[in-house]
Amino acid sequence: MAGMCESCKKEAATFHLTNLTREGQKEEQHLCEGCAIEQGLIQVQKPAYAHEVLENFMKSAKGDAASMANAVCETCGISYLEFRNQGLLGCPDDYDVFREMLLPLLERAHEATHHTGKAPRSLGTGRTSQQQIQQLKRKLADAVAAEDYERAAELRDRIDKLEL
Repeated sequence: MAGMCESCKKEAATFHLTNLTREGQKEEQHLCEGCAIEQGLIQVQKPAYAHEVLENFMKSAKGDAASMANAVCETCGISYLEFRNQGLLGCPDDYDVFREMLLPLLERAHEATHHTGKAPRSLGTGRTSQQQIQQLKRKLADAVAAEDYERAAELRDRIDKLEL
């Protein structure tokens, strides 16, 4: 059972702070939420309402879309919108100018944003390619991000076997 707040002595202590002194001694403090807020130990954030979240998302999406459409390469004069309509870049500098917009497209199309190379056919199909390992590492990162630890462990083990 929680004790009473050491500060106001009115509410139940729900915030427990333990400090270690230089001498290695423990100093404990037990406060209610109100006193912890007053002392600046915790901050209260106002709840986000669904319409506010959606509104902020839409504003940022419109801003991103507008900046994408307005991006123009100074070397060849092609805009990002022209590239999207034609499917062709105008010069090598376009990769730098449109980098942030191209990376998601490249990753979707090629499942990577960098070239991993190919293995010669003469090596046969028994040889594992770097590309397979990189793909498994991306899946591993996704599994960890999704907190699917069983899948992550399986992928880690597969990567370990392939890297041997």
